[in-house]
Amino acid sequence: MKESIHYLVMANYLQFQKSLISNINNPELTSGQPKILEYLLFHDGAVQKEIAEACYIEPATLTSVLLGMENKELVIRKNKEGNRRNLYVYLTDKGKNLANQIVEQFEQIEKKALSGLSGQDIESLTRMLAEICKNMKQRSDSSEQK
Repeated sequence: MKESIHYLVMANYLQFQKSLISNINNPELTSGQPKILEYLLFHDGAVQKEIAEACYIEPATLTSVLLGMENKELVIRKNKEGNRRNLYVYLTDKGKNLANQIVEQFEQIEKKALSGLSGQDIESLTRMLAEICKNMKQRSDSSEQK
């Protein structure tokens, strides 16, 4: 059987997740939380809509994931003065520590995954994956408008 692109993308994603979860060794961490923690590390105080878009998560799903993260004391959600419509999400100290571990682990996993590839290969792969992501997002956005 020839491996298709969708199969290889999925397999690589699952391998990254499996490596991350086993290397972090935190039984509280679920598969959907690392990308949220990493995003908040660089965008602390983001509104839920921004997080959902950046992490490719449905807003309703994000709400339940954030509730679980609040219960684990990884994040807090609060209103800003003068803006009662939006909830802003902030990392707690515990969340920041875990997010830093995640970033460090992702760097190590990427280094291992990309070993043996030249700088030019890595640059090409990054460019192609970004283009695929853009194409898929455009397709998804246009199907939502129908």
